[in-house]
Amino acid sequence: MIKPLYTPAPERIARANITRFTSFCAKRTGRSFPSHHDLYQWSVEDIPAFWAAVWDFLEIRHSAPYLTVVDDLNRFPGASWFPGARLNFAENLLRHDNERVALLFKGETRPAVRITYRELNRSVARLARALRAAGVCPGDRVAGYLPNLPETAMGMLDRRDPQDSESRPPGPW
Repeated sequence: MIKPLYTPAPERIARANITRFTSFCAKRTGRSFPSHHDLYQWSVEDIPAFWAAVWDFLEIRHSAPYLTVVDDLNRFPGASWFPGARLNFAENLLRHDNERVALLFKGETRPAVRITYRELNRSVARLARALRAAGVCPGDRVAGYLPNLPETAMGMLDRRDPQDSESRPPGPW
């Protein structure tokens, strides 16, 4: 057997998201997943149940629920995932406002940057205010050819600015 290059400490394993997800799936299904391979095997044997568990575990915020997880597993590419669901991408990504790391950027020519959820929320709100000040309105489209930088990720997110007096609901422009 090949020796792993790295094995995390038991405390780190216990705190890992995959550990929490595995436990969530075990409770949900009544099955045991003693190894990652067992969880993987279930994920490919019962694809809809696995992805429904992912949706629920991640507590995806939505304004309309999905009708089925996937419409046709035999149609790849081309299957429709979570048809009927309506959700706001930014609302799900920006729902946290704390000091946990939201973005970790590592570039070839730039130093690594860690951006917290709080910093991300504030940056997206500043950008949204600037776009509105420039005359961008709901229904408008802003396009750009942008490099792989944290600011690019921030630019694709839209969220109502809590300090903004507009009563516009969160959502796409």
